[in-house]
Amino acid sequence: MHFPKPNLGWLLPIIATALALGVFLLDPLHLQVLRNTVFDQYQRWAPRIYQPAPVRIVDIDDASLARLGQWPWPRTRLAELTRQLQDAGAAAIVYDVIFAEPDRTSPEAILRLWRPEAGLRAGIAALPDHDAQFAASVSRGGVVLGHALTRTGAPPASLAHPWRVVDVGPSPLPFLHPFQGSVAALPALQQAAAGNGAITFVPDPDGVVRRVPMLLRLGDQVVPSLVAEALRVGQGATNYMVKTSPEAGAGLESVRVGGATVPTTERGEVWVHYSEPVASRYLPAWQVLDGSAPAAALRDHIVLVGSSAQGLLDLRFSPLGRTLPGVETHAQALEQILTGEHLARPNWARGLEALGLIAGGLLVGFIGISVGALLSAAAAAVTLAITGLGGWIAYIEYGLLLDPLTPGLALLLVFILASLWHHVASELRQRWVRQAFSRYVSPNLVSHLVDHPGELELGGKRRECSFIFTDLAGFTNLMEKLDPAEAVGLLNTYLDNMIRIAFEHAGTLDRIVGDAVAIMFSAPVEQPDHRQRALRCALAMQRFAAGYSAEAQARGIAFGATRIGIHTGEVTVGNFGGSTIFDYRALGDPVNTASRLESVNKQLGTRMCLSEATLSGCPEAVVRPVGRLVLKGKTEPLMVYEPIIPETGQAPQPDRDYELAYALLAASDPGALPAFEALAAARMDDGLVAFQLGRARRGQVGETIIFTEK
Repeated sequence: MHFPKPNLGWLLPIIATALALGVFLLDPLHLQVLRNTVFDQYQRWAPRIYQPAPVRIVDIDDASLARLGQWPWPRTRLAELTRQLQDAGAAAIVYDVIFAEPDRTSPEAILRLWRPEAGLRAGIAALPDHDAQFAASVSRGGVVLGHALTRTGAPPASLAHPWRVVDVGPSPLPFLHPFQGSVAALPALQQAAAGNGAITFVPDPDGVVRRVPMLLRLGDQVVPSLVAEALRVGQGATNYMVKTSPEAGAGLESVRVGGATVPTTERGEVWVHYSEPVASRYLPAWQVLDGSAPAAALRDHIVLVGSSAQGLLDLRFSPLGRTLPGVETHAQALEQILTGEHLARPNWARGLEALGLIAGGLLVGFIGISVGALLSAAAAAVTLAITGLGGWIAYIEYGLLLDPLTPGLALLLVFILASLWHHVASELRQRWVRQAFSRYVSPNLVSHLVDHPGELELGGKRRECSFIFTDLAGFTNLMEKLDPAEAVGLLNTYLDNMIRIAFEHAGTLDRIVGDAVAIMFSAPVEQPDHRQRALRCALAMQRFAAGYSAEAQARGIAFGATRIGIHTGEVTVGNFGGSTIFDYRALGDPVNTASRLESVNKQLGTRMCLSEATLSGCPEAVVRPVGRLVLKGKTEPLMVYEPIIPETGQAPQPDRDYELAYALLAASDPGALPAFEALAAARMDDGLVAFQLGRARRGQVGETIIFTEK
C-alpha cells in the first residue's frame, strides 16, 4: 500500500500569498478601515507633543456668545474683530466661516423687514452698510475667507483667485479630490480678501478626519484649501509650487508654499498628527474685542477665527477618539507644517508593504507546511512581531505611516492555511495507518489508541460490556464437500460482512475463530447504550446471515444457519500479553456465558438467544421467553429470550399465542401440552415451539431448564 504524498502542498504558500496580495492591491473598504484603525491607535499611544507655534484660534465660544449675543454677529462686529487682530500684528486672519449671504442686520435689510415711515426710512438708509464696513476692514490686508466645495452644482460665477499654481511635473488635476460647485463669500468680500480657501474636509468613510487637503479640484481648476491659503498669506507668498511624481499614476509628492515644503499624499493631502487638547491654543473672541487679549499671543501669528460653541455644531471626529472643533483641525495641520513635524505615508509605502507581504507570506507558508505546529507557530509569531514592531518604529522614529496590519493579516492567513494543510496531511497519514491497522484491529480500538496512546500499556479495568457470539452451523462439513478456494471465498465474504455490520454499530472485534465471531460493546470506549447496540447489531447480523444463506442455497450450496448469543455483564477489559505482543480483549464469566448462549441455540431450536441482562436495557425489544437456563457448568439459572425477527420492512409483533402457552408451561398447568401441540401443528418450522412441546410431553414443566451439554 502506497501513501500519496501531498506534493501540491508546496504550491499552497504561493497560492495563498498570491491571493493575499490580490486583496491587498484591491484595497477594499474594510481593509482601509482596519488600516486606519491601526494608524489611529499609533496616535493614541503617541500623540504629537505640542510645541508652541505661531498659530492661534480666536474662538467664538459659548462665553463670547453669552457676552455679545447669539450668532450670527453683525458684520460690523466682525469688522471690529478684524481690525483688532490687524492692529495686534496678526500675520494672517483666517475665517473658518462662510459669508455667502448679506448681513441681515444691515440697514438695507432692516428697511426691507420693518418698512418704516419715510422720515425714519431716510435716517436708516443713511447708515453705513455692514457688509461694506466688513469689506473695508478685510481690505486692510492679511485676511483669508472660506468657501465650501460641493460635489454637485456648478462653479460660482465669481470666485476670487489671489494665488497662482505652478506645476512641477504632470498636472495634479487628475489626482485631486474633485468637486463641481462652491458656496463662496459675497463677491465684494472676496475681492477685498488677501486669500480665499476651501474649508472642505474629506473625511474617511468612518467620519474621522485624518487628512487635510492642501489643494482640491473645482471643475477644471486647482483651488487651495483654507490651510494652504492661511500658510500662503501668512508668509506673504503668491505661488503654489506643486510637485507631481514623474511615475505614471503616482500622484502628488509635495506642495511648496513660500518657504515651507509640505509633503502630501498622492491626492494632495496632509496627514494630521494630532496633539492632545491645549488650552493656550485658544483665545476667546470676547477678549480680543474688549482689548484684554495679550498682544504677544497674536503678533506674527496665523489667527484662525472659528467656533467651539456646542450650538454651532462645527465638530469633527479625530483619530484620538474625541470630537474637536473643525477650526482646530486646521490649526493643528498648520502647527505641524510650521514646526516641521510631518506625518507621512509616502508613495513607496504600499510597494514596501507588498514586498513584506510576499516575503513574509512565503516564509511563514513554507515553514508551516514543513515543520511541526510549535515551530511553525513560533516562526509566524516572530514574523508578525517583526512586522508590527517595524510599523511602530517607523511611526515613532520617522513619522511614517506603514501598514503592519494588512501584511500581518496575510501572514496569519497563510499560516492558518499552511497549518491546516499540514494538519490535513498528518490526518491523511494517520487515516492511512488506521485503515491499514484496522485490517488487523477494530477501527474504534485503533481510534481510541491513537487518541489515547497512554493506554498502550499492560493492564485492565472493570467495566460492564455487552457481547455477541456467532457461529455458523455445519460449515466444517461443507468445507469437506466444496473446493477449498470456493469455500474460503464463501467464508471470507460472510465474515467480512458480519464484521462490517459490527463496525457499523461501533462494536469491537474480540476474536475470530474459524467461522465464529466474537464482538464486544462499551470497550475500549464506554457506550451507555451498549445493550441496545448489541441487540441491534445482532439483529442486523442475523438478517444478513439469513439472506446470505438463502442466496448460497439457491446456487445449490448447503450454507448453514448462523446462531447468535447475546449477554451483558461486568468484565475486565484491557491489554493482556507481554512486552512482545498485546492482545486487547475482555476476560470474565459474561464472555463465557455469551458463548454458551450461542451454543445452546442448537438444542433450543433457535437462532438467537438474548439474556435478561441485555434485554433490561432494550425497552423497545420484542421477544418471547425461552426459560431460566442453567447452562452446563453453571449453578444459577439465567433468564433467556428469543428476539422476534420480523419480515423485511415490517415491525416485530409480540407472539401472544406462544406467550400464553409458555405461561401455562411455566405455571405447571396441564393445559400447556395441548397448547403447544396446537402451536406445533400450525408452525411446523418453529424450533422453539418444538423444543417446548418436547418438554411438555416429558413432563418438564416450569421455567427452569437444565443443560448437561454445551
